[in-house]
Amino acid sequence: MSESTYTGIATSTGDGRAGGRSVSDDGLLDLTLAVPAAVGGPGGGTNPEQLFAAGWSACFHSALKFIAAQRKIPVTDSAVIAEVTLHQNADGFSLSAALHVEMAGVSQETADELAAAAHQTCPYSKAVSGTIPVTVDATVA
Repeated sequence: MSESTYTGIATSTGDGRAGGRSVSDDGLLDLTLAVPAAVGGPGGGTNPEQLFAAGWSACFHSALKFIAAQRKIPVTDSAVIAEVTLHQNADGFSLSAALHVEMAGVSQETADELAAAAHQTCPYSKAVSGTIPVTVDATVA
């Protein structure tokens, strides 16, 4: 394993996803958590799936930009939308994810290649590789 360069630290208190609170060690992240209204909860707060989707989309987007810069491919108007889905199964809960990459200024073939390369580079993608179902698609605007 390589030398670590940064460790993000957050603490969850209270009732976790059901009305608890998550706070980063530097205090910049301070969120109330809530079960989404869409699944019978009260809503009114974020949830772990949204937080994971936010982190993964940002990390994947950075990986996409890094790969494009390495290959000297100008990418404009890019975005990454991460959908993280919580599933309830007979044996508990599981996750699945879909990553939707949007960009302009390249061909569809290049967009597909960049998205695939970003998926191989992104630390979040590497962390879940083989553990949850993930789809990646690219759209050229």
